[in-house]
Amino acid sequence: MKIKSAILFISLLLNNIVLFGQNSNAENRIIKIDYAKSAGKLNTMFKECIGAGRANEGLRADWQQQLTMTKKECDFKYIRMHGLLSDDMAVYREDAKGNPEYNYQYIDALYDFILSIKMKPFVELGFMPSALASGKETIFWWKGNVTPPKDYKKWEDLIRNLTQHFTERYGAEEVKTWYFEVWNEPNLTPGFWTGTQAEYFKLYEYAARGIKTVNPAYKVGGPATAGAGWVPETIDFCAKNNIPLDFISTHTYGVKQGYLDEFGTSGTVLNKEDSSISGDVINSRNQILNSAKPKLELHYTEWSSSYTPSDPIHDSYHSAAYILQKLKQVGNAANSMSYWVFTDIFEEAGPRFTPFHGGFGLLNTQGIKKPAYFSYYLMNKLGETELQNKDTSSWAAKNSKGDVQLLFWDFTNTHPGDKVWNQTYYVQDLPSQPKGTVKIEVNGLQKGKYNLEIYKVGYKVNDAYADYFAMNKPTQLTIDQVNKIKEHNNGAPIVIEKVVIDSKGTYSKDFKMNENDVVLFNFVKQ
Repeated sequence: MKIKSAILFISLLLNNIVLFGQNSNAENRIIKIDYAKSAGKLNTMFKECIGAGRANEGLRADWQQQLTMTKKECDFKYIRMHGLLSDDMAVYREDAKGNPEYNYQYIDALYDFILSIKMKPFVELGFMPSALASGKETIFWWKGNVTPPKDYKKWEDLIRNLTQHFTERYGAEEVKTWYFEVWNEPNLTPGFWTGTQAEYFKLYEYAARGIKTVNPAYKVGGPATAGAGWVPETIDFCAKNNIPLDFISTHTYGVKQGYLDEFGTSGTVLNKEDSSISGDVINSRNQILNSAKPKLELHYTEWSSSYTPSDPIHDSYHSAAYILQKLKQVGNAANSMSYWVFTDIFEEAGPRFTPFHGGFGLLNTQGIKKPAYFSYYLMNKLGETELQNKDTSSWAAKNSKGDVQLLFWDFTNTHPGDKVWNQTYYVQDLPSQPKGTVKIEVNGLQKGKYNLEIYKVGYKVNDAYADYFAMNKPTQLTIDQVNKIKEHNNGAPIVIEKVVIDSKGTYSKDFKMNENDVVLFNFVKQ
Protein backbone atom coordinates (compact mmCIF):
# COMPACT_ATOMS: atom_id res chain seq x y z
CA MET A 1 0.00 0.00 0.00
CA LYS A 2 2.87 2.38 0.77
CA ILE A 3 4.36 1.85 -2.71
CA LYS A 4 0.99 2.48 -4.36
CA SER A 5 0.51 5.62 -2.29
CA ALA A 6 3.96 6.88 -3.26
CA ILE A 7 3.25 6.28 -6.94
CA LEU A 8 -0.12 8.04 -6.60
CA PHE A 9 1.61 11.00 -4.93
CA ILE A 10 4.22 11.19 -7.69
CA SER A 11 1.49 10.97 -10.32
CA LEU A 12 -0.40 13.84 -8.70
CA LEU A 13 2.81 15.81 -8.44
CA LEU A 14 3.55 15.28 -12.11
CA ASN A 15 0.02 16.24 -13.03
CA ASN A 16 0.51 19.52 -11.18
CA ILE A 17 3.75 20.07 -13.08
CA VAL A 18 1.85 19.58 -16.33
CA LEU A 19 -0.82 22.08 -15.30
CA PHE A 20 1.78 24.68 -14.50
CA GLY A 21 3.41 25.18 -17.85
CA GLN A 22 3.96 21.80 -19.58
CA ASN A 23 1.94 20.47 -22.50
CA SER A 24 -1.36 19.27 -21.00
CA ASN A 25 -1.48 16.48 -23.61
CA ALA A 26 2.00 15.19 -22.75
CA GLU A 27 2.54 11.60 -21.72
CA ASN A 28 4.32 11.50 -18.36
CA ARG A 29 6.28 8.49 -17.23
CA ILE A 30 7.89 7.20 -14.08
CA ILE A 31 10.99 5.02 -14.31
CA LYS A 32 11.93 3.62 -10.94
CA ILE A 33 14.88 1.26 -10.53
CA ASP A 34 16.94 -0.12 -7.67
CA TYR A 35 20.62 -1.03 -7.81
CA ALA A 36 19.97 -4.02 -5.56
CA LYS A 37 17.14 -5.49 -7.63
CA SER A 38 18.66 -7.48 -10.45
CA ALA A 39 16.74 -9.06 -13.32
CA GLY A 40 19.65 -11.32 -14.28
CA LYS A 41 22.27 -11.14 -17.02
CA LEU A 42 21.54 -8.51 -19.66
CA ASN A 43 20.37 -10.07 -22.92
CA THR A 44 22.77 -8.81 -25.59
CA MET A 45 21.12 -10.39 -28.63
CA PHE A 46 21.04 -6.90 -30.15
CA LYS A 47 24.80 -6.96 -30.77
CA GLU A 48 25.30 -10.60 -31.69
CA CYS A 49 25.37 -9.87 -35.41
CA ILE A 50 25.34 -7.02 -37.94
CA GLY A 51 24.84 -7.08 -41.70
CA ALA A 52 26.93 -5.85 -44.62
CA GLY A 53 26.16 -5.67 -48.33
CA ARG A 54 28.44 -8.12 -50.11
CA ALA A 55 31.72 -9.85 -49.45
CA ASN A 56 33.73 -8.03 -52.11
CA GLU A 57 32.91 -4.66 -50.54
CA GLY A 58 34.67 -5.94 -47.43
CA LEU A 59 38.00 -5.79 -49.27
CA ARG A 60 37.78 -1.97 -49.40
CA ALA A 61 39.92 0.06 -46.99
CA ASP A 62 37.09 2.44 -46.03
CA TRP A 63 34.72 -0.48 -45.34
CA GLN A 64 37.31 -2.07 -43.08
CA GLN A 65 38.00 1.22 -41.28
CA GLN A 66 34.31 1.70 -40.61
CA LEU A 67 33.83 -1.85 -39.35
CA THR A 68 36.82 -1.49 -37.03
CA MET A 69 35.27 1.62 -35.47
CA THR A 70 31.83 0.01 -35.27
CA LYS A 71 33.26 -3.05 -33.55
CA LYS A 72 35.09 -0.88 -31.03
CA GLU A 73 32.08 1.29 -30.19
CA CYS A 74 29.14 -1.12 -30.64
CA ASP A 75 30.84 -4.52 -30.11
CA PHE A 76 29.00 -6.65 -32.66
CA LYS A 77 30.23 -10.25 -32.55
CA TYR A 78 29.31 -11.61 -36.00
CA ILE A 79 28.95 -10.11 -39.46
CA ARG A 80 26.86 -11.49 -42.31
CA MET A 81 26.95 -10.51 -45.97
CA HIS A 82 25.87 -11.66 -49.44
CA GLY A 83 28.01 -12.80 -52.32
CA LEU A 84 30.70 -14.90 -50.66
CA LEU A 85 30.62 -17.35 -53.58
CA SER A 86 29.85 -14.85 -56.35
CA ASP A 87 32.21 -14.38 -59.26
CA ASP A 88 33.81 -11.20 -57.91
CA MET A 89 35.24 -13.32 -55.07
CA ALA A 90 36.91 -15.67 -57.61
CA VAL A 91 36.03 -18.85 -55.71
CA TYR A 92 35.19 -21.41 -58.41
CA ARG A 93 35.91 -22.33 -62.00
CA GLU A 94 36.28 -25.52 -64.03
CA ASP A 95 39.07 -26.70 -66.29
CA ALA A 96 38.61 -27.80 -69.89
CA LYS A 97 37.49 -31.23 -68.73
CA GLY A 98 34.91 -29.86 -66.28
CA ASN A 99 36.96 -30.51 -63.16
CA PRO A 100 36.42 -27.97 -60.33
CA GLU A 101 39.15 -25.53 -59.36
CA TYR A 102 38.86 -23.69 -56.04
CA ASN A 103 40.42 -20.40 -54.95
CA TYR A 104 39.91 -18.76 -51.55
CA GLN A 105 42.46 -15.93 -51.63
CA TYR A 106 39.83 -13.16 -51.58
CA ILE A 107 37.80 -14.90 -48.87
CA ASP A 108 40.98 -15.38 -46.83
CA ALA A 109 41.81 -11.66 -47.04
CA LEU A 110 38.28 -10.77 -45.89
CA TYR A 111 37.97 -13.33 -43.10
CA ASP A 112 41.51 -12.72 -41.84
CA PHE A 113 40.54 -9.08 -41.37
CA ILE A 114 37.22 -9.88 -39.68
CA LEU A 115 38.92 -12.19 -37.21
CA SER A 116 41.73 -9.68 -36.63
CA ILE A 117 39.26 -7.18 -35.15
CA LYS A 118 37.76 -9.90 -32.90
CA MET A 119 34.63 -10.49 -34.98
CA LYS A 120 33.38 -13.73 -36.52
CA PRO A 121 31.73 -14.51 -39.86
CA PHE A 122 28.09 -15.53 -40.04
CA VAL A 123 28.72 -17.41 -43.27
CA GLU A 124 26.02 -16.93 -45.89
CA LEU A 125 26.53 -19.53 -48.62
CA GLY A 126 25.62 -17.78 -51.86
CA PHE A 127 25.26 -16.83 -54.59
CA MET A 128 26.03 -19.43 -57.27
CA PRO A 129 29.39 -19.20 -59.07
CA SER A 130 28.53 -18.81 -62.77
CA ALA A 131 30.68 -21.83 -63.69
CA LEU A 132 28.51 -23.96 -61.40
CA ALA A 133 25.17 -22.33 -62.21
CA SER A 134 22.33 -23.89 -64.19
CA GLY A 135 21.21 -20.54 -65.63
CA LYS A 136 22.17 -16.93 -66.22
CA GLU A 137 19.60 -15.12 -64.03
CA THR A 138 21.21 -12.62 -61.66
CA ILE A 139 20.25 -10.05 -59.08
CA PHE A 140 21.63 -6.59 -58.28
CA TRP A 141 24.10 -4.31 -59.98
CA TRP A 142 26.89 -6.73 -59.12
CA LYS A 143 25.03 -9.66 -60.73
CA GLY A 144 24.83 -12.39 -58.14
CA ASN A 145 23.69 -15.59 -59.87
CA VAL A 146 20.45 -16.88 -58.33
CA THR A 147 19.98 -20.18 -60.16
CA PRO A 148 20.33 -23.70 -58.72
CA PRO A 149 23.58 -25.55 -59.34
CA LYS A 150 23.93 -27.47 -62.59
CA ASP A 151 25.32 -30.34 -60.52
CA TYR A 152 24.33 -30.71 -56.86
CA LYS A 153 27.25 -33.05 -56.17
CA LYS A 154 29.68 -30.34 -57.34
CA TRP A 155 27.83 -27.86 -55.09
CA GLU A 156 28.30 -30.20 -52.12
CA ASP A 157 31.96 -30.67 -53.00
CA LEU A 158 32.50 -26.90 -53.12
CA ILE A 159 30.93 -26.40 -49.72
CA ARG A 160 32.88 -29.32 -48.25
CA ASN A 161 36.16 -28.05 -49.69
CA LEU A 162 35.51 -24.51 -48.45
CA THR A 163 34.62 -25.78 -44.98
CA GLN A 164 37.75 -27.90 -44.89
CA HIS A 165 39.77 -24.86 -45.93
CA PHE A 166 38.30 -22.84 -43.06
CA THR A 167 39.19 -25.66 -40.68
CA GLU A 168 42.78 -25.84 -41.88
CA ARG A 169 43.24 -22.08 -41.82
CA TYR A 170 41.46 -21.14 -38.58
CA GLY A 171 41.14 -24.40 -36.64
CA ALA A 172 38.10 -26.50 -35.80
CA GLU A 173 37.54 -24.88 -32.42
CA GLU A 174 37.17 -21.47 -34.07
CA VAL A 175 34.94 -22.68 -36.89
CA LYS A 176 32.70 -24.45 -34.36
CA THR A 177 31.70 -20.97 -33.16
CA TRP A 178 30.61 -19.86 -36.66
CA TYR A 179 27.21 -20.19 -38.30
CA PHE A 180 26.73 -21.49 -41.85
CA GLU A 181 23.53 -20.18 -43.46
CA VAL A 182 22.41 -21.62 -46.78
CA TRP A 183 21.47 -18.97 -49.37
CA ASN A 184 19.42 -15.78 -48.99
CA GLU A 185 15.64 -15.28 -49.31
CA PRO A 186 14.88 -18.25 -51.58
CA ASN A 187 11.14 -17.59 -51.15
CA LEU A 188 11.50 -14.43 -53.25
CA THR A 189 11.29 -15.90 -56.72
CA PRO A 190 12.50 -15.09 -59.25
CA GLY A 191 14.43 -12.43 -57.27
CA PHE A 192 16.86 -14.38 -55.12
CA TRP A 193 16.13 -17.91 -56.34
CA THR A 194 14.81 -19.23 -59.63
CA GLY A 195 14.10 -22.68 -58.24
CA THR A 196 11.21 -24.11 -56.24
CA GLN A 197 10.97 -24.62 -52.49
CA ALA A 198 11.81 -28.29 -53.08
CA GLU A 199 14.93 -27.29 -55.01
CA TYR A 200 15.99 -24.98 -52.18
CA PHE A 201 15.60 -27.84 -49.72
CA LYS A 202 17.81 -29.94 -52.00
CA LEU A 203 20.38 -27.13 -52.10
CA TYR A 204 20.24 -26.98 -48.31
CA GLU A 205 20.56 -30.75 -47.91
CA TYR A 206 23.69 -30.99 -50.06
CA ALA A 207 25.29 -27.98 -48.38
CA ALA A 208 24.54 -29.30 -44.89
CA ARG A 209 26.03 -32.64 -45.78
CA GLY A 210 29.17 -30.97 -47.12
CA ILE A 211 29.62 -29.00 -43.87
CA LYS A 212 28.85 -31.83 -41.47
CA THR A 213 31.17 -34.23 -43.31
CA VAL A 214 34.05 -31.98 -42.31
CA ASN A 215 32.89 -31.64 -38.71
CA PRO A 216 29.49 -32.69 -37.31
CA ALA A 217 29.82 -29.97 -34.63
CA TYR A 218 29.70 -27.15 -37.19
CA LYS A 219 26.40 -25.23 -37.18
CA VAL A 220 24.25 -25.07 -40.30
CA GLY A 221 20.82 -23.56 -40.80
CA GLY A 222 18.36 -21.61 -42.91
CA PRO A 223 16.10 -20.91 -44.74
CA ALA A 224 17.13 -17.19 -44.57
CA THR A 225 13.74 -16.27 -45.97
CA ALA A 226 12.05 -12.92 -46.45
CA GLY A 227 9.01 -12.09 -44.36
CA ALA A 228 9.54 -14.88 -41.80
CA GLY A 229 8.57 -17.49 -44.38
CA TRP A 230 9.11 -21.25 -44.62
CA VAL A 231 9.99 -21.78 -40.96
CA PRO A 232 7.66 -24.76 -40.23
CA GLU A 233 8.31 -26.19 -43.70
CA THR A 234 12.09 -26.12 -43.24
CA ILE A 235 11.90 -27.80 -39.85
CA ASP A 236 9.48 -30.45 -41.14
CA PHE A 237 11.67 -31.21 -44.14
CA CYS A 238 14.80 -31.63 -42.04
CA ALA A 239 13.06 -33.64 -39.32
CA LYS A 240 11.38 -36.06 -41.74
CA ASN A 241 14.50 -36.59 -43.82
CA ASN A 242 17.04 -36.64 -40.95
CA ILE A 243 18.91 -33.64 -42.32
CA PRO A 244 20.99 -31.51 -39.92
CA LEU A 245 19.44 -28.21 -38.81
CA ASP A 246 21.06 -26.27 -35.98
CA PHE A 247 19.24 -22.95 -36.26
CA ILE A 248 16.47 -21.12 -38.05
CA SER A 249 17.22 -17.86 -39.83
CA THR A 250 14.78 -15.48 -41.45
CA HIS A 251 14.14 -11.76 -42.08
CA THR A 252 11.59 -9.01 -41.44
CA TYR A 253 11.18 -5.32 -42.26
CA GLY A 254 8.92 -2.63 -40.82
CA VAL A 255 7.14 -1.48 -43.97
CA LYS A 256 3.85 -2.76 -45.30
CA GLN A 257 4.44 -3.75 -48.92
CA GLY A 258 6.97 -6.00 -50.59
CA TYR A 259 10.27 -7.55 -49.50
CA LEU A 260 12.57 -6.84 -52.44
CA ASP A 261 13.58 -3.55 -54.01
CA GLU A 262 16.50 -4.54 -56.19
CA PHE A 263 17.32 -1.07 -57.53
CA GLY A 264 15.89 1.17 -54.80
CA THR A 265 12.92 2.52 -56.72
CA SER A 266 9.95 1.45 -54.58
CA GLY A 267 7.81 3.75 -52.47
CA THR A 268 7.42 2.57 -48.89
CA VAL A 269 5.21 3.31 -45.90
CA LEU A 270 6.29 2.67 -42.30
CA ASN A 271 3.93 0.19 -40.70
CA LYS A 272 1.73 1.77 -38.05
CA GLU A 273 1.12 -1.54 -36.26
CA ASP A 274 2.84 -1.72 -32.89
CA SER A 275 3.65 -5.39 -33.49
CA SER A 276 5.55 -4.85 -36.74
CA ILE A 277 8.96 -6.59 -36.60
CA SER A 278 8.39 -8.01 -33.11
CA GLY A 279 5.23 -9.86 -34.13
CA ASP A 280 7.13 -11.78 -36.81
CA VAL A 281 9.95 -12.67 -34.42
CA ILE A 282 7.64 -13.87 -31.67
CA ASN A 283 5.62 -15.89 -34.19
CA SER A 284 8.80 -17.54 -35.52
CA ARG A 285 9.78 -18.50 -31.97
CA ASN A 286 6.34 -20.02 -31.42
CA GLN A 287 6.60 -21.96 -34.69
CA ILE A 288 9.88 -23.44 -33.47
CA LEU A 289 8.46 -24.26 -30.03
CA ASN A 290 5.55 -26.10 -31.67
CA SER A 291 7.77 -28.05 -34.08
CA ALA A 292 9.71 -31.29 -34.01
CA LYS A 293 12.82 -29.29 -33.07
CA PRO A 294 11.63 -26.95 -30.29
CA LYS A 295 15.11 -26.03 -29.04
CA LEU A 296 16.48 -24.55 -32.26
CA GLU A 297 18.22 -21.19 -32.11
CA LEU A 298 16.44 -18.35 -33.93
CA HIS A 299 18.48 -15.77 -35.80
CA TYR A 300 16.91 -12.85 -37.61
CA THR A 301 19.79 -12.29 -40.02
CA GLU A 302 18.19 -9.19 -41.54
CA TRP A 303 15.87 -6.61 -40.04
CA SER A 304 15.31 -2.88 -40.39
CA SER A 305 12.57 -0.29 -40.60
CA SER A 306 12.49 -0.63 -44.40
CA TYR A 307 13.59 -3.13 -47.05
CA THR A 308 14.77 -0.61 -49.65
CA PRO A 309 18.23 1.00 -49.92
CA SER A 310 16.54 4.30 -50.81
CA ASP A 311 14.39 5.02 -47.77
CA PRO A 312 15.13 8.25 -45.89
CA ILE A 313 13.82 6.81 -42.63
CA HIS A 314 17.22 5.11 -42.42
CA ASP A 315 18.83 8.55 -42.19
CA SER A 316 16.20 10.10 -39.91
CA TYR A 317 16.48 10.65 -36.17
CA HIS A 318 13.23 8.67 -35.90
CA SER A 319 15.23 5.49 -36.57
CA ALA A 320 17.14 5.62 -33.28
CA ALA A 321 14.04 5.25 -31.11
CA TYR A 322 12.48 2.83 -33.62
CA ILE A 323 15.39 0.42 -33.33
CA LEU A 324 15.31 0.45 -29.54
CA GLN A 325 11.54 0.02 -29.40
CA LYS A 326 11.56 -3.01 -31.66
CA LEU A 327 14.48 -4.70 -29.91
CA LYS A 328 12.81 -4.16 -26.55
CA GLN A 329 9.56 -5.68 -27.87
CA VAL A 330 11.38 -8.75 -29.20
CA GLY A 331 12.72 -9.55 -25.74
CA ASN A 332 14.10 -13.09 -25.52
CA ALA A 333 12.35 -14.42 -28.64
CA ALA A 334 15.46 -14.30 -30.86
CA ASN A 335 19.06 -15.35 -30.30
CA SER A 336 20.20 -12.51 -32.54
CA MET A 337 18.70 -9.57 -34.43
CA SER A 338 21.12 -8.61 -37.19
CA TYR A 339 20.46 -5.05 -38.34
CA TRP A 340 20.73 -4.58 -42.08
CA VAL A 341 23.43 -3.04 -42.45
CA PHE A 342 26.35 -1.29 -40.76
CA THR A 343 27.47 0.93 -43.68
CA ASP A 344 26.19 2.68 -46.80
CA ILE A 345 29.18 1.20 -48.63
CA PHE A 346 26.55 -1.02 -50.17
CA GLU A 347 26.05 -1.50 -53.89
CA GLU A 348 23.03 -3.71 -54.51
CA ALA A 349 21.44 -0.94 -56.58
CA GLY A 350 24.83 0.24 -57.81
CA PRO A 351 27.17 2.85 -56.30
CA ARG A 352 25.20 5.63 -54.63
CA PHE A 353 25.53 9.19 -55.94
CA THR A 354 24.76 11.28 -52.84
CA PRO A 355 26.06 11.14 -49.25
CA PHE A 356 22.58 10.77 -47.70
CA HIS A 357 20.26 8.75 -49.93
CA GLY A 358 18.27 6.64 -47.49
CA GLY A 359 20.86 3.87 -47.43
CA PHE A 360 20.55 0.98 -44.99
CA GLY A 361 23.72 1.82 -43.11
CA LEU A 362 24.27 2.93 -39.55
CA LEU A 363 27.08 4.95 -41.14
CA ASN A 364 27.03 6.78 -44.45
CA THR A 365 29.67 6.28 -47.14
CA GLN A 366 31.97 8.86 -45.56
CA GLY A 367 31.68 7.19 -42.15
CA ILE A 368 29.31 9.82 -40.71
CA LYS A 369 27.33 8.33 -37.83
CA LYS A 370 23.59 8.39 -38.36
CA PRO A 371 21.14 8.51 -35.44
CA ALA A 372 20.60 4.75 -35.85
CA TYR A 373 24.29 4.17 -35.08
CA PHE A 374 23.87 5.70 -31.65
CA SER A 375 21.16 3.23 -30.68
CA TYR A 376 23.79 0.50 -30.75
CA TYR A 377 26.51 2.75 -29.37
CA LEU A 378 24.36 3.51 -26.31
CA MET A 379 23.11 -0.06 -25.85
CA ASN A 380 26.73 -1.16 -25.76
CA LYS A 381 27.27 1.09 -22.72
CA LEU A 382 24.80 -0.94 -20.67
CA GLY A 383 26.35 -3.03 -17.90
CA GLU A 384 26.32 -6.80 -17.81
CA THR A 385 23.52 -7.07 -15.24
CA GLU A 386 19.99 -5.92 -16.03
CA LEU A 387 17.95 -4.23 -13.32
CA GLN A 388 14.26 -4.79 -12.70
CA ASN A 389 12.24 -2.19 -14.57
CA LYS A 390 8.53 -1.98 -15.37
CA ASP A 391 8.90 0.74 -18.01
CA THR A 392 8.43 -0.73 -21.51
CA SER A 393 10.63 1.77 -23.36
CA SER A 394 13.84 1.56 -21.38
CA TRP A 395 16.63 -0.66 -20.14
CA ALA A 396 18.35 -0.35 -16.78
CA ALA A 397 21.63 -2.05 -16.00
CA LYS A 398 24.71 -2.01 -13.78
CA ASN A 399 28.28 -3.21 -13.97
CA SER A 400 30.73 -4.65 -11.48
CA LYS A 401 32.31 -1.22 -10.86
CA GLY A 402 29.17 0.14 -9.22
CA ASP A 403 28.12 2.14 -12.28
CA VAL A 404 24.44 2.31 -13.28
CA GLN A 405 22.98 2.92 -16.72
CA LEU A 406 19.44 3.88 -17.69
CA LEU A 407 18.65 3.99 -21.40
CA PHE A 408 15.17 5.32 -22.17
CA TRP A 409 13.36 6.66 -25.20
CA ASP A 410 10.11 7.76 -26.75
CA PHE A 411 9.04 6.14 -29.99
CA THR A 412 6.23 8.01 -31.71
CA ASN A 413 5.30 6.96 -35.22
CA THR A 414 4.52 10.37 -36.71
CA HIS A 415 4.16 9.06 -40.26
CA PRO A 416 0.94 10.49 -41.74
CA GLY A 417 -0.34 7.21 -43.20
CA ASP A 418 -0.70 5.14 -46.35
CA LYS A 419 -1.14 8.03 -48.78
CA VAL A 420 2.34 9.43 -48.10
CA TRP A 421 5.55 7.57 -48.93
CA ASN A 422 8.55 7.50 -46.61
CA GLN A 423 10.50 8.89 -49.55
CA THR A 424 8.42 12.08 -49.36
CA TYR A 425 7.94 12.33 -45.61
CA TYR A 426 11.34 11.64 -44.06
CA VAL A 427 13.31 13.95 -46.36
CA GLN A 428 11.63 16.96 -44.73
CA ASP A 429 12.66 18.98 -41.71
CA LEU A 430 10.62 17.23 -39.01
CA PRO A 431 10.80 19.08 -35.67
CA SER A 432 9.86 16.87 -32.71
CA GLN A 433 7.05 17.84 -30.38
CA PRO A 434 7.13 17.79 -26.54
CA LYS A 435 6.26 14.42 -25.02
CA GLY A 436 6.12 15.30 -21.34
CA THR A 437 8.35 14.59 -18.39
CA VAL A 438 10.04 11.38 -17.38
CA LYS A 439 10.41 11.05 -13.62
CA ILE A 440 13.65 9.15 -12.97
CA GLU A 441 14.23 7.54 -9.57
CA VAL A 442 17.28 5.42 -8.87
CA ASN A 443 17.51 3.75 -5.45
CA GLY A 444 20.14 1.62 -3.76
CA LEU A 445 23.10 3.54 -5.12
CA GLN A 446 26.38 3.21 -3.29
CA LYS A 447 27.26 6.23 -1.21
CA GLY A 448 29.79 8.52 -2.83
CA LYS A 449 30.55 10.71 -5.81
CA TYR A 450 29.44 10.02 -9.37
CA ASN A 451 29.82 11.62 -12.74
CA LEU A 452 26.41 11.48 -14.38
CA GLU A 453 26.95 11.38 -18.14
CA ILE A 454 23.82 12.25 -20.08
CA TYR A 455 23.74 11.23 -23.73
CA LYS A 456 21.00 12.13 -26.17
CA VAL A 457 19.87 11.39 -29.72
CA GLY A 458 16.96 13.26 -31.28
CA TYR A 459 15.99 16.12 -33.50
CA LYS A 460 19.17 18.10 -34.23
CA VAL A 461 21.05 16.16 -31.54
CA ASN A 462 23.38 13.56 -33.04
CA ASP A 463 21.18 14.04 -36.09
CA ALA A 464 23.57 14.14 -39.04
CA TYR A 465 20.83 14.42 -41.63
CA ALA A 466 19.64 17.68 -40.02
CA ASP A 467 23.11 19.17 -40.58
CA TYR A 468 23.13 17.88 -44.15
CA PHE A 469 19.66 19.38 -44.64
CA ALA A 470 20.89 22.72 -43.29
CA MET A 471 23.67 22.65 -45.91
CA ASN A 472 20.94 22.46 -48.59
CA LYS A 473 21.72 18.78 -49.21
CA PRO A 474 24.79 19.05 -51.46
CA THR A 475 25.21 16.12 -53.83
CA GLN A 476 28.89 15.91 -52.81
CA LEU A 477 30.51 16.81 -49.49
CA THR A 478 33.82 18.58 -49.06
CA ILE A 479 36.33 17.34 -46.51
CA ASP A 480 35.47 20.31 -44.29
CA GLN A 481 31.75 19.54 -44.51
CA VAL A 482 32.33 15.90 -43.59
CA ASN A 483 34.48 16.87 -40.63
CA LYS A 484 31.96 19.46 -39.47
CA ILE A 485 29.09 16.96 -39.53
CA LYS A 486 31.19 14.31 -37.77
CA GLU A 487 32.29 16.72 -35.06
CA HIS A 488 28.72 17.84 -34.40
CA ASN A 489 27.44 14.26 -34.27
CA ASN A 490 30.11 12.44 -32.30
CA GLY A 491 27.97 10.88 -29.56
CA ALA A 492 29.65 12.70 -26.68
CA PRO A 493 27.57 13.39 -23.54
CA ILE A 494 25.42 16.51 -23.84
CA VAL A 495 26.24 17.21 -20.20
CA ILE A 496 28.24 15.69 -17.32
CA GLU A 497 26.86 16.40 -13.87
CA LYS A 498 28.66 15.93 -10.56
CA VAL A 499 26.38 13.90 -8.29
CA VAL A 500 26.89 13.13 -4.60
CA ILE A 501 24.85 10.24 -3.21
CA ASP A 502 24.28 10.24 0.55
CA SER A 503 23.50 7.29 2.82
CA LYS A 504 19.92 7.10 1.49
CA GLY A 505 21.30 5.97 -1.87
CA THR A 506 18.66 7.77 -3.93
CA TYR A 507 18.83 9.95 -7.03
CA SER A 508 15.83 11.55 -8.74
CA LYS A 509 15.38 13.84 -11.69
CA ASP A 510 12.59 15.12 -13.92
CA PHE A 511 13.67 14.98 -17.56
CA LYS A 512 11.70 16.63 -20.36
CA MET A 513 11.29 14.48 -23.47
CA ASN A 514 10.36 15.14 -27.06
CA GLU A 515 9.03 12.70 -29.61
CA ASN A 516 11.60 10.10 -30.62
CA ASP A 517 14.23 11.26 -28.14
CA VAL A 518 16.74 8.66 -26.95
CA VAL A 519 18.52 9.34 -23.65
CA LEU A 520 21.15 7.50 -21.61
CA PHE A 521 21.92 8.29 -17.97
CA ASN A 522 25.27 6.77 -17.10
CA PHE A 523 26.19 7.02 -13.40
CA VAL A 524 29.97 6.54 -13.25
CA LYS A 525 31.25 5.85 -9.73
CA GLN A 526 34.28 7.92 -8.74
